[in-house]
Amino acid sequence: MPTEVGTQNIKFMLLRTIYPIISTIIIYALLVFVALLVLRLILNYADPNPFGKIGRFSYHLKKRTDRFVYPAARLLANFRIDTRLAPIVTILITAVLAFFALNIVHETFFIIQKLSENIATTNIVAIIGIIIYAILGILILFIFIRFISSWFVFTRNTFLGFVQRVTDPILLPAQRLIPTIGMFDISAMLVLILIQLLQGVVLRVFGIY
Repeated sequence: MPTEVGTQNIKFMLLRTIYPIISTIIIYALLVFVALLVLRLILNYADPNPFGKIGRFSYHLKKRTDRFVYPAARLLANFRIDTRLAPIVTILITAVLAFFALNIVHETFFIIQKLSENIATTNIVAIIGIIIYAILGILILFIFIRFISSWFVFTRNTFLGFVQRVTDPILLPAQRLIPTIGMFDISAMLVLILIQLLQGVVLRVFGIY
């Protein structure tokens, strides 16, 4: 009985209390970031006097957001598209990343919840299934991290280098079949979809609900 109560408390705390707080923080942070980039987009086309208050504000805003906008600007420059539109591309990419981040957080809580439930009932088959599901989840996380890291320069001696080595056996064959578009690795998205489908198969086969 105490074990069952403890399991229910974990379920309540993770999925009904902690996750909504984390998701709210991520969503509000996304809204603030989007608002700043929209403002930057407007000021890009307004081209205010650099010596006025608005011009100085525009300069500081540009300086603080350049690290996020520059990769998108470089992509647009490759296709000879007006780089002032880079904030729009950055907003779209950030929204996708936020979606994946929320999904990863939810999956983490789901794994903890199901693992605690089945350990309490000593369901060995379900525990094995959850471990397989979790390994696939870690692979999804690594591919997600690799997608983000593709915007930056890193060496193979770093954690990102380790992520690259782990995901290379899966992503390299997919990349040979599906070429990248500009700086975006579409093959990674296909691999993510396939892994998520495989996770669904694991849930059904091992009877995890």
